[in-house]
Amino acid sequence: MLAADTVVIVLIVLALIALVFLAIIMKFFALYIQALFARAKVGLGELIGMSLRKVDPRMIVLSKIRAVQAGLTVTTREMESHYLSGGRVPNVITALIAANRANITLTFKTATAIDLAGRDILEAVQTSVNPKVIDCPNPASGRTTIDAVAKDGIQVKAKARVTVRANIDRLIGGATEETIIARVGEGIVTTIGSSDSYKSVLENPDKISKQVLAKGLDAGTAFEILSIDIADVDVGENIGAKLQADQAEADKRRFQAEAEKRRAMAMALEQEMKAATQENRAKVVLAEAEIPLAMAESFRSGHLGIMDYYRMKNIQSDTQMRNNIGGGTTGGETHKK
Repeated sequence: MLAADTVVIVLIVLALIALVFLAIIMKFFALYIQALFARAKVGLGELIGMSLRKVDPRMIVLSKIRAVQAGLTVTTREMESHYLSGGRVPNVITALIAANRANITLTFKTATAIDLAGRDILEAVQTSVNPKVIDCPNPASGRTTIDAVAKDGIQVKAKARVTVRANIDRLIGGATEETIIARVGEGIVTTIGSSDSYKSVLENPDKISKQVLAKGLDAGTAFEILSIDIADVDVGENIGAKLQADQAEADKRRFQAEAEKRRAMAMALEQEMKAATQENRAKVVLAEAEIPLAMAESFRSGHLGIMDYYRMKNIQSDTQMRNNIGGGTTGGETHKK
């Protein structure tokens, strides 16, 4: 009885294992058949291994089928490795197929490196086949024109459209569209600034595009500039006249400040002179106050006699009379007139 029970248990365990194995096979059987008929060569063991490694088997199989049908040589292990690295396998396969159709040299290693670098490899291939037009300046930045001032002081506002093609070889480590926009904007400002007059810019707007294009602005970028077209050119403000007016206003304020400073210094000097005059008058009054004292001392010491005193008084009276007569005559003449 014990042996019979053991056999039954073993049979039950085997049956369970068989059911689990059958369930796993049924889960991946459709994908296996699909890959088999598409000659993608993906075995059941590989499908089970993908599931255990947390890889999406369906995505890998479908990507492998697309690659094989397009004539590409990409192994399942390579796609799994890129998936586990955080890459976008379908996007890479689509980009490889597009590059192959367009006769663009692009290897799976290069495509995965570009994808892992954060660039959209599919968009890069599409841009390489179908050139892209970039507005300069970028409307998203809030600016609609590139403003520059010619030598005559007139402001010129320009819009440019840059046609670029992606350079797959320089896509890794190459500068992005923002660099292209910045360089083109700088070239436009330099070209307009070197023009003698705004009229020459309006007459020959293609002069801007030719000079900017000749600078080789796509060096070190992920793009190749095909053309730079000036979409619009407008005349802005007279910056030169405005700057001159501002300078004149600044000079006016400076001169007014200097004049006010001189006026304040003159007023201070006037007050100082008035104070000095009052001081001198005080000294005269003090000196006059000492005269009687000096005369008294002279009388006491015998240096001044009474006749000398009367003679001095007579002279003072005569002088005062002459002054009164002179003043009266002047007043009379004024009255007669």
